[in-house]
Amino acid sequence: MAKIGVQAMMLKDSFGEVGAFQTLKRITDIGYHAVEVSQIPMTTENVDQLVRARDELGMDIASLSAGLRGKAGIPMDTLTDDYDKIVADCRRLDTTMVRIGMLPFDAMASLDLVLEFADQTNEYAERLAADGIRLYYHNHHIEFAKYDGKLLLDIIADRAPAMGLELDVHWVQRGGKDPVATIRKYSDRVAMIHLKDYRIGQLPADAFTALEAGDFKTFMDAFTGVVQFAEVGEGNLDFAAIIAAAVDTDAEYLLVEQDQLYGRDVFDCLQTSYDNLVALGHRDLF
Repeated sequence: MAKIGVQAMMLKDSFGEVGAFQTLKRITDIGYHAVEVSQIPMTTENVDQLVRARDELGMDIASLSAGLRGKAGIPMDTLTDDYDKIVADCRRLDTTMVRIGMLPFDAMASLDLVLEFADQTNEYAERLAADGIRLYYHNHHIEFAKYDGKLLLDIIADRAPAMGLELDVHWVQRGGKDPVATIRKYSDRVAMIHLKDYRIGQLPADAFTALEAGDFKTFMDAFTGVVQFAEVGEGNLDFAAIIAAAVDTDAEYLLVEQDQLYGRDVFDCLQTSYDNLVALGHRDLF
């Protein structure tokens, strides 16, 4: 059965302030008992605290994150430079999944570079499989661009058949596709799904100030930029249908995530998502 957890990217400030154990204790107090580790430095101290959270809190470490190669200014273990460490961390944390969070920035420049990325990740997916670990790729919206009528996500999936997919329902919607249909389409490749709502926000007051001043461009930038990341159940996505589709596909983890909080406290946001998911009848998935 699928298990609802949290994508730890949301919690990176808390990890830095009070540490991994205390942070994960706070989300277990809400009701979450699984976490995907992302944008958290996998230092010896953090790994030790993740082990403690697993042993003392019953926290399930759903997956770890890795890059294909390093990104300037972004501390991250990479398959290219840290393969043995990634495998060792997975084994210590009883984790059998690793996910790549997005295309390398430079690979976004051309289809040829995307194909090169897919070829390289497929090789690592095969290597990880031999070590008992599955590799997954997380989508954003750019994967729904078309090349000769074919979605980039399909191109990546076909080119890297050994690599699974981690679908993000907000980014699927932002890419112009239906999250439910997309989950069903890739059902044989998906083990993890990000639960993140899609909200249309209010135009800010300064947009109207700009309009009154004749700054039409600033107003239109605000007008086209009102799409927001929202707590589960606080936007426009049909989460009853999304979770039903996810359960039908035998997805293993459904991970609550919110890229921006718009001034709210992260734990309040996670509480809202938890409450809304329970209200939908999914207490048994926590």
